[in-house]
Amino acid sequence: MSDIEKKFNKRYPRWLSIFIHSLRDNDEDFTKAPLRIALPLLAIPMMIELSMEAIFAVVDITFVSFLGTDAVAAVGITEALITVVYAICMGIGVTVTAMVARRIGANKPKEAAEITGQIIWIAGVISIIVGLIGYSFAADLLKLLGASNDVINIGTSYTAIIFGGSASITYLFLLNAAFRGAGDASIAFKALALSNAINIILDPCLIFGLGPFPELGITGAAIATTIGRSMGVLYLAHTIFNANNRLQLSANDLVIKIKNIKIIIRTSLYGISQFLISTSSWLILIKIIALFGTAPVAAYTIAMRLMEFVWLPVWGLGNAAATLVGQNMGANQPQRAIRSVQLTMKYGLIFMVVIGVLQFIFAHQIINLLSNDAEVIYYGVNCLRIIAIGYPALAIGMIIVQSLNGAGDLKSPAIINFLCYWVLQIPLAYWLSTNTELEVNGVFIGLLIAEVTLTIMAYAVFKKGHWQKISI
Repeated sequence: MSDIEKKFNKRYPRWLSIFIHSLRDNDEDFTKAPLRIALPLLAIPMMIELSMEAIFAVVDITFVSFLGTDAVAAVGITEALITVVYAICMGIGVTVTAMVARRIGANKPKEAAEITGQIIWIAGVISIIVGLIGYSFAADLLKLLGASNDVINIGTSYTAIIFGGSASITYLFLLNAAFRGAGDASIAFKALALSNAINIILDPCLIFGLGPFPELGITGAAIATTIGRSMGVLYLAHTIFNANNRLQLSANDLVIKIKNIKIIIRTSLYGISQFLISTSSWLILIKIIALFGTAPVAAYTIAMRLMEFVWLPVWGLGNAAATLVGQNMGANQPQRAIRSVQLTMKYGLIFMVVIGVLQFIFAHQIINLLSNDAEVIYYGVNCLRIIAIGYPALAIGMIIVQSLNGAGDLKSPAIINFLCYWVLQIPLAYWLSTNTELEVNGVFIGLLIAEVTLTIMAYAVFKKGHWQKISI
């Protein structure tokens, strides 16, 4: 038994000791620690962190559902729109994670800090552009996705505030990506925990006017979410400059370095394309579903928000694999990187099989928690059950894609996403829903087929091994 394994067998049972340690700041070397310990140390806070990201939307929908179906549809369509911002941030974020992880693994923390310093400027520019466009054209954006006049009237202020406060989204995503790459996953977790706590407290107060707060309806949900995220960003900013972590910034790291910015942007292009392809396809699916009325849109919105509690933890596992791959490639240990992915896939597969079975069996009860509309429940149950069938494949696909990203191979996932989502999913979903008796259920089946195909293609790319030759 190694020294690090003995460390987790002193005071508590080993599993509990690892869990507690994973949520604290730690100085473990993830290029040397046993993988059965290194993986959970990274994965646990990352899984919880991304689950908390899902809580933002679910909390909003839970309280907003009391305001009616139009309000729920407004939140759902806005979330669909804001996924474009998520896509840009995630595309840059996977690049940041890979670049920071590679440098931390190579024992070059100063270079990792310099990369992160440039990200602060990039995030600022993105926030200004997105904020101005979203705030100025909120109603037009809702209309673009097929929102009814009632949805536009009730949801314009919500959309304007969410987009106007997009800096909170951008910085939260990108700073957390840097911390994850460095292996400081607990810091990203704490930022999301703080953000969610504030959002959960403020949401009902600002929506319903509890106590001294004004009754702002759906607008209050947007304000609460933006304030919550902003507090998380302030925590990250304080931590990155003042705490003793693997990733520490000084004033010198904020000096603009055009060369580094060009490298980040150039490397991020495939990452951004990767996520824009997947999220834009989701926007088109919303557009197709909207052909059948507001109830299917509300059902799809509720189902997708609930399923994020399943997908995002697995995405967190994938992030852990990406960090391990990046750091071990930086340390010139490709075989250890491969074993990291294999172990992560094993855990992800077990998790998704169990959750998929439960989701299929209890789909009606799950949807009924957030809606009592019979039509919404009907479509929501079908969506949960159809997607649950593909959960095992989805687990493997998500983890492999993130592992490829962590290695710096952002091009392969971008190509795979284009083929699976644009060439396959969109035409298939439209045809099945408009030319067969499946109607809206055809969209769900098209989504399932595309995800299974993506997993098969991603696995083939990973086995080929080209990602091991990429430098970033």
